[in-house]
Amino acid sequence: MATIPAHKTAEAFLAAYLRELFGMGNRSAYTIRNYRTDIGHFLAWCAEHKREPLRTTRQEFREYLGELRENGIVAASVTRKTSTIHGFYKYLVREGATATDLLYGVAMPKRPRRLPKVLEHHSIDALLDVPDTATPQGMRDRAIVELLYGAGFRISELVGLDVSQLDLDDGSAIVRGKGSKERQVLFGVPAVEAVEHYLRDGRGKLSIRPEPALFLNRFGGRLSARSVQSMVKQCALEAGIPEDVHPHLLRHSFATHLLDGGAELRIVQDLLGHSSPNTTQIYTHVSQARQAEVAAAAWIKVAEMALEKPRARRTRAAS
Repeated sequence: MATIPAHKTAEAFLAAYLRELFGMGNRSAYTIRNYRTDIGHFLAWCAEHKREPLRTTRQEFREYLGELRENGIVAASVTRKTSTIHGFYKYLVREGATATDLLYGVAMPKRPRRLPKVLEHHSIDALLDVPDTATPQGMRDRAIVELLYGAGFRISELVGLDVSQLDLDDGSAIVRGKGSKERQVLFGVPAVEAVEHYLRDGRGKLSIRPEPALFLNRFGGRLSARSVQSMVKQCALEAGIPEDVHPHLLRHSFATHLLDGGAELRIVQDLLGHSSPNTTQIYTHVSQARQAEVAAAAWIKVAEMALEKPRARRTRAAS
C-alpha cells in the first residue's frame, strides 16, 4: 500500500480535530474556521519547506514563527497561531500520532499591551441621536445602540436575542454568551424605553412571518451581526465621530464608564460575563489612564492661570 505523505496524514488528523472541537459545542463556527486557517497555514508551510508535520521539531517551528514576523504578522496574531497550533499537537499526542508534544517548550511571543479605545459620553449621545425614531428601522437601531452601550452586549448575544428572553419589567435579559454559558444582562431605563418603543411601534411593521428574534431585518428575518456592524459604523459617520466605531467599542465604553463612575471591578466583571477578573482588569487601566489625562489637563489649566496673573498685573502697570 502506498505511503500517504506526512502532510496529508496531518491534514486528516486536523479534520478529525476540528470535528471533535465543533462537536463539543463550546466553540463557534467562526472560531473553528480560524483554527482551520491557522493550523492549515502551518501545514502548508511544512509542505512548502519539505518538513513532515508529524515529526517536526521545536527549531523548525521557531523558523516558521520567524518567517511570520519577517512577513509583518503582528505579535498578537503570532501568539494566537502559536497557541492554536500547540493545541493541535497536544491532540496529536493524545491520539498517538506522535510520541511526544513536539512543540513543548516553545516560548509564546509576548503580546503588546494595548488598551481598548473608548468613546466619550458626548460621542455616545451623538450616536444615539442619529437613528430616526419615527421609522421602524430607526426605532430598532436606537434600541440596538442603547443595548450595546447600556448593557455591554456582545454582538453575537444581541443578534441572538429572542423576544421571549426579555424581562422589561426588571430591565434584564437571559443570553447565551461565550462557551454557550447563560448569563443575565441588566440594562437601565433608557434602554428599556427604547426597546419598548421598538416593540410597540416598530417591530410589527418589520414582521412578515412568525419570528422569535427581537431584532428583525427588512425581510422580517433575524438581523445579522454584519448588518449591526454596518449600522453602527454609518451612525458614527453621520454623528461626525472620527474614530472607527464598531459594536465592541460600545461594550468597551460601557465597562470603562462604569469604572469611571466608581463601580467595583467584580460587578463590572459580572455584567460583562467575564469568567476571570483578569479579563476585566484591562478596563481599570483604561479608566486610570483617562483619569490621568484629566488630571494632567487640569494641572496645565492651573499653570496657565498662574502664569496669566503676573502678565495681567504687568499689563495694568504699563497702562
